[in-house]
Amino acid sequence: MFMRLKSELYVQALVRRVNGALAAAYVAKRGDTDAGVIFVRVNRLDGTGGLLSLFTNMDGERLARVVLEPGTAEPDIDAHLSRELSRDPDIWVIDIEDVAGRHFLDEKLDGNWS
Repeated sequence: MFMRLKSELYVQALVRRVNGALAAAYVAKRGDTDAGVIFVRVNRLDGTGGLLSLFTNMDGERLARVVLEPGTAEPDIDAHLSRELSRDPDIWVIDIEDVAGRHFLDEKLDGNWS
């Protein structure tokens, strides 16, 4: 059996990590404190960005899936998140503003983020 980190604690740590790297991060949507799905929206401050989702696989390993690749128009990201919210109101949305498009996640990525 593995210990799973609560979503709220993970989000707090991620926001601190980003802010400590002199980028900006904030919680745009607060979800379920224990097990809410976490989405990370990266805004490149040029009208584009990308979207990642954190999940735990069957082995208990936390991974990050690229939902929308960098370079996606912000309205498309907003539309995707609106659909996710309509299905699950308990999701977290973390906004990271970084011109370089860094996501600051340590997890192994599932998908292309370049």
